[in-house]
Amino acid sequence: MSSSHGRGLVHLAAALDQPSASDARPYVEAARLAERGGLDFVTLGDTPARPGLDVLAVLSRVASATGRIGLVPTVTATHSALFDGQAAVATLDRVSRGRAGRRIDSSATGAEARLLGRRRTGPVDALRGDTDEGDTDELADMAAKLWDERADGTETPDLPNGGPPPTHGHPVLMVDVTDEPSRRSAARYADVALVRAASAAQAAAERAQLHVMAAEFGRRPDELRVLAGLLVDLGDGEHAAAPGHGGGGPRQTAQGPLYRGGPVDLAALIATWHGEGVVDGFHLTPAEPLRDLERLVNGTVALLQHRALFRTFYPGSTLREHLDLAVPAHRCG
Repeated sequence: MSSSHGRGLVHLAAALDQPSASDARPYVEAARLAERGGLDFVTLGDTPARPGLDVLAVLSRVASATGRIGLVPTVTATHSALFDGQAAVATLDRVSRGRAGRRIDSSATGAEARLLGRRRTGPVDALRGDTDEGDTDELADMAAKLWDERADGTETPDLPNGGPPPTHGHPVLMVDVTDEPSRRSAARYADVALVRAASAAQAAAERAQLHVMAAEFGRRPDELRVLAGLLVDLGDGEHAAAPGHGGGGPRQTAQGPLYRGGPVDLAALIATWHGEGVVDGFHLTPAEPLRDLERLVNGTVALLQHRALFRTFYPGSTLREHLDLAVPAHRCG
């Protein structure tokens, strides 16, 4: 079930989360390292483990200290925060000159996905059994119009922060696929779907199902990038690879699929899955944030670049360009 896109360059992203960080500096340093490696984007979760640090404020600092890498916060959408959330992400998109995205994690509902400016493009069956279907449809239409008005630079006087326009259409939407409702959300609305798979066969099945569902919703499957999410522990090198796990992983854990081994074997795993058309790329979460990100960039990424499987420079400047995604057409007319 591979596509021509799937046989091109692999897409790579990394999580910046650092529970012990007390200010923005470690995130800036990590993002600069990821950018030196040419990664498509970095993510940062909105978690109480970071008291006093707002995810969008941190990424705004990162935006001013970087020039190319994509910036994807996890921001929860609610009815009351519709305007504020969209304004904040649109502001990040503008200050980063088109590098912003937005991530919905496994706790997100179908209603939240529809608040992100995605209108139905296919059958009108419910995304899931929400009792407030009519309300969320109304809000979805409103949200889509807000994104489109911002994309046009149209004045929206009742928006917080003046309603700044996103640089390249709607900011990239990433959805974590953890169950059937989130799978449907990703197939219908997402630009990037993050799947949790502990084997190539499982990842391939997820990607194939997402492509089928996207087509059922009236989308072209190649409008969706499917990335495999892995925890990576590169602390003990290649000798940590356990027999029977193909170079140390991935194996299923309570926290999700885990790769434990060294940068060389991780590069081999990425090259194999990508070459077989299993996924379009990987989102990697370092077990030890700075140590594993450094080994990822200086080891794994360097090896993939040497094999001409990953970029050595950014040919574009926006996140959509990194992901080879077209600017979305307006959904409201």
